[in-house]
Amino acid sequence: MAEPIPVQGLFETHLAVSDLQRSIKFYQDIVGLQLALEVTDRNAAFFWIGDSKHSMLGLWSFGSILMGLNLHIAFEVAIDDLLAASNRLRLNRIRPLSFYGVETTEPSVIGWMPAAAIYFRDPDNHLIEYLAMLDHNPRPDLGIIPWSEWLSKS
Repeated sequence: MAEPIPVQGLFETHLAVSDLQRSIKFYQDIVGLQLALEVTDRNAAFFWIGDSKHSMLGLWSFGSILMGLNLHIAFEVAIDDLLAASNRLRLNRIRPLSFYGVETTEPSVIGWMPAAAIYFRDPDNHLIEYLAMLDHNPRPDLGIIPWSEWLSKS
C-alpha cells in the first residue's frame, strides 16, 4: 500500500445555509472572515480563512447543491483570542459552549492533544469551534476539562 499524502491542515469546508445573506453577514461580522467571492447565480459564497489564502469556507443555500450538509468545523486561533472568545461571542449575542454543549465562560481543554476550545452555533445550527493548540505535554488522563482546572493541574 502507498503512503498517504501528508495532510497539513484544513483547506476548505462547505456548509449548507438557509439564508445566504444572513450567513455572509455572520461569517464576516461575527467570525471575521474575508469574503473572497459571492456567486449569486449559484447562491453561494466563499471566504478566505486567515491571510494566507490556504484555507476557505464555502456557503451554499439549501437546494443549490446536490447534497445537504450540516457540519462541524474548527478554526485554529491564537490562545489569547480563544481566552477572549466567550466574552466576544456574548457581545454578539452568541452563546459560547463547552465541549459538552453547555453554556460556558471558559474554554474546554482536550487533554490528549492538548488543545483548548470554545464552541458555538451559527444561524443554521452548525457547530463551530475555535481551537488553540497548547504548548504543554499531552494529558490524556485528564480527559476534557475546563480551562481553569487545566491551569491548576499543569
